[in-house]
Amino acid sequence: MSRSLFGLLLLLSVICSGGMQAVAAETTRPNVLFIAVDDLNDWISCLGGHPDCKTPNIDRLAARGLLFTNSHCAAPACNPSRAALLTGIRPSSSGVYLNSQPWRPAMQSAVTLPQHFRNHGYQANGSGKIFHGRYNDYGSWDDYLKQTGDPKPTPAVLQDPHSRAGTIIWGVLDAQDQEMSDYKMANYAIEFLGKPDQKPFFLACGIYRPHMPWQVPRKYYDMYPLDKIHIPEVPEHDLDDIPPAGVRMARPQGDHAKILKTENWRYAVQAYLASIAFADVQVGRVLDALDASPYAKNTIVVLWGDHGWHLGEKHHWRKFSLWEEATRAPLMMVVPGVTQVGTRCDQAVDFMNIYPTLCELCDLPRGDHLDGISMVSLLKDPSQTWERPALTTHGRLNHAVRDNRYRLIRYQNGDEELYDHSQDPMEWKNLADDPRYADIKQKLAKWFPEKNAPDAPHDPELGKNRKNKRQQGKGKQKKKAAKS
Repeated sequence: MSRSLFGLLLLLSVICSGGMQAVAAETTRPNVLFIAVDDLNDWISCLGGHPDCKTPNIDRLAARGLLFTNSHCAAPACNPSRAALLTGIRPSSSGVYLNSQPWRPAMQSAVTLPQHFRNHGYQANGSGKIFHGRYNDYGSWDDYLKQTGDPKPTPAVLQDPHSRAGTIIWGVLDAQDQEMSDYKMANYAIEFLGKPDQKPFFLACGIYRPHMPWQVPRKYYDMYPLDKIHIPEVPEHDLDDIPPAGVRMARPQGDHAKILKTENWRYAVQAYLASIAFADVQVGRVLDALDASPYAKNTIVVLWGDHGWHLGEKHHWRKFSLWEEATRAPLMMVVPGVTQVGTRCDQAVDFMNIYPTLCELCDLPRGDHLDGISMVSLLKDPSQTWERPALTTHGRLNHAVRDNRYRLIRYQNGDEELYDHSQDPMEWKNLADDPRYADIKQKLAKWFPEKNAPDAPHDPELGKNRKNKRQQGKGKQKKKAAKS
């Protein structure tokens, strides 16, 4: 064999070998299935937050890997929570504190989590609500299925006084699961997982329920007979030791007063539980598809809720507070070869750590701009000491720090609350004015952010929409008056 021919064969061998190695490296990179469930609080049965709640599919996912039992959002509202998690930048760093502040203009150079995966050879596809619906970021995705509308209740349900209290809205649907938007969003993920030979992927599936309106098919309501519903235990004078800033955040004369006046507390709890049950079924369908796919053994699964939800605790409804019910939300991760089956982590963590954790797990570079840190060490050893508490922000200079035992809240005006979860898991006794806890408060206060960015601009269209709705409402009132 001539030297030139031998050299050519050797070169081809090296090229082929390198190509095979590249293919092997490509096929062994872990995929990510990223499931977000909107407005899902800690009532799910694996967290034990409500005695009636049934979530067998979410529970079986938790049993496969690591369940964080003390995990908290970066902000108790959809837009700032999701923007923070998906960019790795806290509200106090970005200025995006509220739902009315578009996040992308405030963080023009931010590389979102799906973008980061795309930039490093992954396919990034998604469906449903991942970013806040009004401020999706379609440039972050290779392909995306937008949330669609749901069927509407019958006129009888819409007019039923036990299907709403003010703007807290629910109601039975005489519809099939297949007609619901979340079913279609889950179908997108199911169909994606059914395709063979996909390149490494970041697949996001956003489930909208239990976000309002709590309108889901009748069979989910039937799971929770009204006469067997447990409503939250709420002391009548729970706000007596809350400072003025906290009472203003609770707004007890708003939603809670309407719920009580219309005798709808039990009905609303039933509707929220029914909506969780519906969402749980959609999660189960996606998990079944993953199990049946060729990607089952090489896919990291992350499930998270963007924040909690009050249903009367602290005489408050919705999110939009700095108490446990609003900040605590589900987080569970299944990482092949890393997490152990059926493990739980009781260390306080927040969702800012998800971005850097996935970077480490998938061997992607971690940007210096990220405000969180990797939790891979916790995934490997959930019992290790973890010194970094969870931080939640709601509006500029309003923060809550939650460690493994205490919650310290400090409002913009300096008002404070302190709770000892070892003695008071429902946060009924505010200890902030007790001098015996001065050292505890000082220790926790060190974790409040040094930077509190100015408010990002608010969406002017939201102001216009509110003004138009008020004007339309006044117009309707005038018509009614004229007819009478």
